[in-house]
Amino acid sequence: MNDVIFETVVTTVAPDGKPHVAPMGVRYRGAQVVLMPFKPSTTYDNIDATACAVLNIVTDTRVFAGCVTGRRDWPTRPAEKIAGVRLDCALSHVELRLAERIDDVQRPVLHMMRVHEVVHSGFAGFNRAQAAVIEGAVLVSRLHMLPPQKVDSEMAYLQIAIDKTAGPEEREAWGWLVDAVRRHRADAPHVIQEPPS
Repeated sequence: MNDVIFETVVTTVAPDGKPHVAPMGVRYRGAQVVLMPFKPSTTYDNIDATACAVLNIVTDTRVFAGCVTGRRDWPTRPAEKIAGVRLDCALSHVELRLAERIDDVQRPVLHMMRVHEVVHSGFAGFNRAQAAVIEGAVLVSRLHMLPPQKVDSEMAYLQIAIDKTAGPEEREAWGWLVDAVRRHRADAPHVIQEPPS
């Protein structure tokens, strides 16, 4: 069984057509894509209502950082074969339809069938700063669960890749994440912060 998780962005629409953009780790099982959205969540509710989703492969990490810092309005285009939308910035997208649901109180397993796939742009290669932004976005999404020292040490390490390899998009995304950490600390005065050494 392949338990490799790939970081993607899943777009769904509500029954009224309102789009929702969410970073999500997915697994590939042959011709199917396995999603495990949390319950409750907008992604789960939308798939439950429409049985559709779009898997977006993106390298613009501002989408990942933006979604965890309150910036969820990203340009979209209509999907071609399902009732849904895809991200304008997607290098490629896969239109999905629900094939099987394994219910769970917290994280149901949704096996999605590939309906339509399109490549929009070539992949230029890996950029360490992009990976750093994605890891930073994961940290920011877990600020309420992680000790401040762990967040600080991980962010400091990730900052090295930002300093060495980031372009303007990655720098903007990283700035959003750093601001989110600052805001979290300002909103949680009970957190004891160690003075800088």
